[in-house]
Amino acid sequence: MRIFLSIVFATILLAACDDTRVFEKNVDFNDRAWLFADTPEFEFEILDTTTSYNVYCNVRNSLQYPFSRLFVTYYLQDSVGKVSRQKLVSRMIFDPKTGKPQGSSGLGDIYDHQFLLVQDHKFPYRGKHKIKFEQFMRTDTLEGVLAVGVRVERN
Repeated sequence: MRIFLSIVFATILLAACDDTRVFEKNVDFNDRAWLFADTPEFEFEILDTTTSYNVYCNVRNSLQYPFSRLFVTYYLQDSVGKVSRQKLVSRMIFDPKTGKPQGSSGLGDIYDHQFLLVQDHKFPYRGKHKIKFEQFMRTDTLEGVLAVGVRVERN
């Protein structure tokens, strides 16, 4: 029994290790909806300018999200406050033909998505950088979007 518990504990410990992650954080929205006025902003620190990084957008939604697609604009700011990248991205949340949810499910009707925003990016300056997200849909309130976040990882 002691060997079994040791193996389980070691497996959990190894699964929790993530050597590539530099930063990851999500913000939950009130009332299970992303309001147009909500513009989540995340600050992260880059210490190594010789390494390339990937930047992801994390989205958590429920089955109550009324659209198959999500439009998000991101603004990536460098350590001196200059917007180095800005782009409107579109990602499928549900299959447009079948309505089947995309992403991974962990809790009933809740699905997690991770979309690559920037690949192989070299930050020119060390220091604190920011990324801000704006929902860019045709409605003021996006029902069913529970959280948005960012993940920065070494490539």
